[in-house]
Amino acid sequence: MDYPGNLFVVAAPSGAGKSSLVKALLELDSRVHPSVSHTTRAPRGQEKHGREYFFVSPAEFDAMVAANAFVEWAHVHGQRYGTSKKAIEERIAQGADVILEIDFQGALQIKKIFANAVSIFILPPSWEELRSRLERRGEDAENVINMRLKNAQLEVAQAHHFDFVIINELFDRALFDLKAIVHSQRLKFSAQQRARAETFKALNIP
Repeated sequence: MDYPGNLFVVAAPSGAGKSSLVKALLELDSRVHPSVSHTTRAPRGQEKHGREYFFVSPAEFDAMVAANAFVEWAHVHGQRYGTSKKAIEERIAQGADVILEIDFQGALQIKKIFANAVSIFILPPSWEELRSRLERRGEDAENVINMRLKNAQLEVAQAHHFDFVIINELFDRALFDLKAIVHSQRLKFSAQQRARAETFKALNIP
C-alpha cells in the first residue's frame, strides 16, 4: 500500500554513528519523526521509556510477538528489539516522514512489508576507527566491544542490500548526505504523487 509519508530505515554496526546522525537530522528537519522501538534491554545513560525505546520485560515482549504486534523483531547483542507495525502505519498514513533506527535483519524484513521504505546503511571509515569509537563511548567492557566488532563484520557484509550507503568519516559530511537522501526522496515522482495528490489531479497528471 502507498502512503503519503515516507519511511526511512537506517542500519549500521554499533559505533558507526547511526544514532548521532539520526538525532542531528531530527533536530534539523521537523518533518521527520522518530519511530520508537520496543526492547528488552535496560536503558543506557539518559535514555527514557517512550523516547529512545519502549523498555519492556521479556514476558511483555513475548506477548506482543504472540499478538503479531511487530512488523519485525530480532535478537541483537543478546537482547530483543521489535518495531510496532501499527505505530509506523498510523504516522505515514497521516503524511509524516518516519525514520527508524534498526539492525540489518529488521531493515530487510521491513522492506518486504513497506515496499516504498528507503533503506540507508551507515559505514565506519575503517575497523580501527570503529574500535576507537566503541572504546571512547566508555559503556562496554572489552569482551562486549570484541563481540560488537565481530558482529559488525557480518553486518557490514549486508550493506549491498540497502538503497543508500553513507560512510561516516566526517560527521558533518555524513549528516549532509543523510539530509540529501531524505530531501531527494521527497522529490521523487512517486513520493510527490502520493504527498501532493490533489496538485497532480488538478494538473491532470496520471
